[in-house]
Amino acid sequence: MKLSSSTARSTPIKLLQITDTHLFAPANGSLLSVTTLDSFRAVVAKVEQSAVKFEAILATGDISQDHSVESYQRFANGIAPLKKPCYWLPGNHDFKPNMGSVFPSSQIEHLEHLLVGEHWQIIMLDSQVVGMPHGRLSDRQLSLLDQHLSDNLNRHTLVLLHHHPVLVGSAWLDQHTLKDSDLLWQVINKHDNVKAMLCGHVHQDMDREVNGVRVIATPSTCIQFKPNSDDFALDRCSPGWRELDLYPDGQLVTKVERLADDSFLPDFTAGGY
Repeated sequence: MKLSSSTARSTPIKLLQITDTHLFAPANGSLLSVTTLDSFRAVVAKVEQSAVKFEAILATGDISQDHSVESYQRFANGIAPLKKPCYWLPGNHDFKPNMGSVFPSSQIEHLEHLLVGEHWQIIMLDSQVVGMPHGRLSDRQLSLLDQHLSDNLNRHTLVLLHHHPVLVGSAWLDQHTLKDSDLLWQVINKHDNVKAMLCGHVHQDMDREVNGVRVIATPSTCIQFKPNSDDFALDRCSPGWRELDLYPDGQLVTKVERLADDSFLPDFTAGGY
């Protein structure tokens, strides 16, 4: 699959990342007192109102909280107003058999490899370990990554996965990181065309450089986890999403956008979920 690009050499291709929607079958399904369908719809409405021009949506997992077919249909219905193609990968809360009963649709599909314009590629990895909150990449996923990096040496690369491939500094979250992440880094370090890795899972904004590669995480469209907290803790930040600009020269410019302050505040007395 290939996304078209502008003919202008200096014009970026803009993408939108939406992650960790945690939807339910009931419309009023809530996660720690946040009605996740309402917060998801509010994010989509805000993107519409902003009139930002983008080429595709990247949905990086935990689309569902209750594994239901209905929750995936709610995502499909909810993302439809944005009109652009949406590419997804599974998170630890997702149930792929039920995802497969709704996706692909006319708008939403699962791709492992996406050519973006003439200068970029996106590689989407499945880090799900069925029934477990942590992630791990299979030999097949690592081989797929290595192959696409080798086959497209002249393309700048954005790697997507659900789980965070570096520790974020919160002990409770870092129990559920990408296990055996050194195997991923061994593949990444063999090549010099990976510009960034993009994930969800941690429900917070992160952007740091590791071994010359940017590692970026994006806020959830519902609850937010408080950064640098060893025990489970929620943040007051509002639901968010990420915009990414991919430039022909390999530059990646990105920013997080959020709903208005104090939108969809959770139950701060909760000890987990």
